[in-house]
Amino acid sequence: MAPVLGPVLVAGAGPVGLTAALALARRGVPVTVLEAEPELAAESRASTFHPPSLEMLDGLGVLDPLLERGLVSRTFQYRERRGGVVAELDLAVLAGDTPYPFRVQCEQGKLTPILRDHLVAAGGEVRFGAAVRTVLPGPDGVVVATSAGDRVRGAWLIGADGAGSAVRQDLGIDFEGMTYPERFLVASTRTAVEDLLPGIAAVNYVFDPGEWLVLLRTPDHWRVLFPTPEGTPDAEELARLPERLRGVADATWDIAHASLYRVHQRVAETFRTGRVLLAGDAAHVNNPLGGMGMNSGIHDAVLLAGALADVLAGGPEAALDDAAAARRDVARSFVGRLTHANWERMRDPAGYRDELRRLAGDPAEARRYLLRTSMIASLRDVA
Repeated sequence: MAPVLGPVLVAGAGPVGLTAALALARRGVPVTVLEAEPELAAESRASTFHPPSLEMLDGLGVLDPLLERGLVSRTFQYRERRGGVVAELDLAVLAGDTPYPFRVQCEQGKLTPILRDHLVAAGGEVRFGAAVRTVLPGPDGVVVATSAGDRVRGAWLIGADGAGSAVRQDLGIDFEGMTYPERFLVASTRTAVEDLLPGIAAVNYVFDPGEWLVLLRTPDHWRVLFPTPEGTPDAEELARLPERLRGVADATWDIAHASLYRVHQRVAETFRTGRVLLAGDAAHVNNPLGGMGMNSGIHDAVLLAGALADVLAGGPEAALDDAAAARRDVARSFVGRLTHANWERMRDPAGYRDELRRLAGDPAEARRYLLRTSMIASLRDVA
């Protein structure tokens, strides 16, 4: 391998970019993170951490502070809008498969400051107000031009700069896939939903032939996700949110925040080109049903950073190609397939209710199902 100059650069200081940077720094690799915004994002966005993500964060030394800020959720429910609980599944059946047989409910904005502080303590650098504008790859490094007017040279670049990734676009990497027909409306509420719906779990998928929804608890709020038809004005849909919430439980809801967004299912044609890697939403996006987006991005970050650190230590680059190809395969054949199936089942759960009831009553079958939904099966062979 030719001599390299400069640190490894990471575009994006979200949970994926900062995880990749910290994984490199823990291996003694100099790393600089380039973030477009003037500070870390504070929006809720993703809020569920699955067991293998907890394992990886533990390996990086940041799990304990996350647990202090989050809520441990051992069970989740499938519910009927007007008929109560269809099935409750308990992740305790995974106790022999992971040291963390539970989800942690915590907004990603609570993790990123933890990652940043540990990264800086490990010698890494974060530059704010430095959006990547152009990428000039070469045989022995990468030069990045930023919005701050800088030209930053690095040995390698990891693009973790979101679905609209400037890194991916500047390199001309295709991002094929589809856009879902409906928008998703997400509302955060300070209302105590557990009082309105006694016995509700922290994570709930709610069936209804007219309007399915998802109810998630976080440390600060409950979050409600509704599908919303395309073609209607955003302001109109936001105005009728109180009415839709009263349809969940007849009460006056205290709405903290609400937003509408389009949902896509896309995968980049490659996760590696030369000395540039893609991770997280820059490499693949999917619908949020099942909470796999941020989690798969964290897995990208740890596994690609580990493979890159091996190369920098003198290992063969073929192993990095293998790691990038494996992560792309997971995005296509595991995350994409399962999240799309979740969307189809929420829209038309006929026949799925009986399967769920059977799973809830059979620990062995529940384990096999939860190995997939927890994402453990995306990372290792399990019997």
